[in-house]
Amino acid sequence: MNTQKIFEMDFAKVYSLLVGKAERKGHQRWEVDQLTGWLTGYSPEEIRRKEEESISYGSFFENAPVLNPLRKNIRGTICGVRIEDIEEPLMRDIRCLDKLVDELAKGKTVEKILAKLESAGGK
Repeated sequence: MNTQKIFEMDFAKVYSLLVGKAERKGHQRWEVDQLTGWLTGYSPEEIRRKEEESISYGSFFENAPVLNPLRKNIRGTICGVRIEDIEEPLMRDIRCLDKLVDELAKGKTVEKILAKLESAGGK
């Protein structure tokens, strides 16, 4: 897939797909917001404003208040690609959010997902 195309996609559209994935598995939007906030530094209110602003998915990440330095601890595969092997920083950050939502959809709680990443901080 053309990475440029992903960067240019409408943030609101992509985010609604992430929220929908979580909801289909019995989770709620606030959980996706919490994971997104942990990764990007946005508050739930800021995320909603970004949805209304009609910004690109790439811009959402490029303008994030504070990308969490512990995001480097997010490992595994997403769409058949190992996150730690993605060289393009923006694409890696985008795939990190995908991975967090995947973990949520697999039944893990937000607390467990974040605790694992935070305990791996020294590794």
